Amino acid sequence: MSNRISILLTCHNRKKDTLESLSALTRAVEHAGDIISEIFLVDDASTDGTASSVKFEFPKVRIIEGDGNLFWNRGMIRAWQEAVAVESDFYLWLNDDTNLQEDAIAILLKDSGAKNHESIFCGICESSDKTYISYSGCLLRDKKRLIPTGIPQACDYFNGNVVLIPKSVFDKVGYLDSFFHHTLGDVDYGLRAKKLGVASFVSSKVVATCDRHNSLPIWCNPKYSLKQRLAHFRTPLAKNPEEIFYFEKRHTSFLMALYRASVIYIRLAFPRLWILLGKAQI
Repeated sequence: MSNRISILLTCHNRKKDTLESLSALTRAVEHAGDIISEIFLVDDASTDGTASSVKFEFPKVRIIEGDGNLFWNRGMIRAWQEAVAVESDFYLWLNDDTNLQEDAIAILLKDSGAKNHESIFCGICESSDKTYISYSGCLLRDKKRLIPTGIPQACDYFNGNVVLIPKSVFDKVGYLDSFFHHTLGDVDYGLRAKKLGVASFVSSKVVATCDRHNSLPIWCNPKYSLKQRLAHFRTPLAKNPEEIFYFEKRHTSFLMALYRASVIYIRLAFPRLWILLGKAQI
């Protein structure tokens, strides 16, 4: 019996990355064998010709037009909403800057089968030079990215670069939360699932490559003036204090939510302090 997988992506002005990701995805789908896949790509008003190039090179991809204000989290929700009209056994989140290995989908399906297809599986990603684990799942106790051990490992939350979600899990947890614009939606999803009794695991092996960003965001980068940092502070790519408060109140406490949201303003005003304290994570 074939597994039906709806694959969800969102993109904006990263044509080269998007095309490379779709090429790698195509190879992984072919290698997986007995699956039926549908690809849903939200093009969030790209101006670099991403949509037309995808239509030409991958005509079977379903392209959904965004208005340029969706970003990652809301773009993925939009793709997911389109995908539910298609009967699926699994939903696969995939970042458009993440390149699956040829055996990635086969590994994820095998790992998921080991847990009776009742859990979320985060695919572990490594850097393109294979020197470090770039994205994975984490445990709340130490917040360190888990490294592959050859068997699935439980995690409390995860990065959304490559995530396999069985239909049974979606029926319990639902969509990503649209309150989040760009970031935190993936972390929130894992923690929400945990509260509902749905376990999350990382893949037994590395399944993809994706490099981490090599510079601090403008809003907390001391190389930029306060005026420049303020201009980027309220954009979806920054850490929105309202979203931080919402997230922390849901998963920790009201007092921690106040503290975390307040800290964002301190980091905005004094970014060098965070660097000196060793807390300025890229």
